[in-house]
Amino acid sequence: MNVLVFSAHPDDEVIGVGGTIAKHVERGDTVNVVIIAEGKSSRYDIYEKPEDQVLKESYLETKKACEKLGVSKFKRLNFPDNRLDSYQLLEIVKVVENNIEEFNPNIVYTQYGGDINIDHAVVHRAVMTATRPLPNHNVKWVFTYETLSSTEWNYNVKDSFIPNYFVNIENQLTKKIEAMSYYKSELREYPHPRSLNAIQHNAKVWGAKVGVYAAEAFRLVRGLWIEDKTS
Repeated sequence: MNVLVFSAHPDDEVIGVGGTIAKHVERGDTVNVVIIAEGKSSRYDIYEKPEDQVLKESYLETKKACEKLGVSKFKRLNFPDNRLDSYQLLEIVKVVENNIEEFNPNIVYTQYGGDINIDHAVVHRAVMTATRPLPNHNVKWVFTYETLSSTEWNYNVKDSFIPNYFVNIENQLTKKIEAMSYYKSELREYPHPRSLNAIQHNAKVWGAKVGVYAAEAFRLVRGLWIEDKTS
């Protein structure tokens, strides 16, 4: 199977899908990751492109994290952070479509659409548009994932993340935490939700809710089971 993970920012792919990425790789699947925005410029008072050294260090964090998880290829597109809504949605859709055409995935993971972070919401909508179930489209499974410090901070009931699909990552949790540890510029001290302890605790809580040691939670948007053709 070919798997493609879309994330708005560097580290979202590990927080939301890290254990599942490792599990896909262990079962022989090919996993690629596309990160839309640079994740840094929103920390400035006014927009300015991050310095080359900042982007270089962030790129190396992603490289190390993806290597730990076994990702085949990752792409950093470096759109301005937390400003994806300033683009025409069609522009982001085209970016997503181009990457789907390039990687030809069977399974796509993307951010949950109810997140408080605007970039997450834009990426979600763009992926939903790009993966609409047209005839002969290769994408058969679409999942959305939570991102700690964003998904749980939107208190509108209608936007609550209610997962309906879980992946047992008890054998991949250590690798997920090790991958996240490379994102030193993104990590915060516990009890911030974007801390190693919080990420580990969250996996164990989801695991306890479905009867395993640790799990990642997803919202299945669409799944299509195709029977094998027989002669």
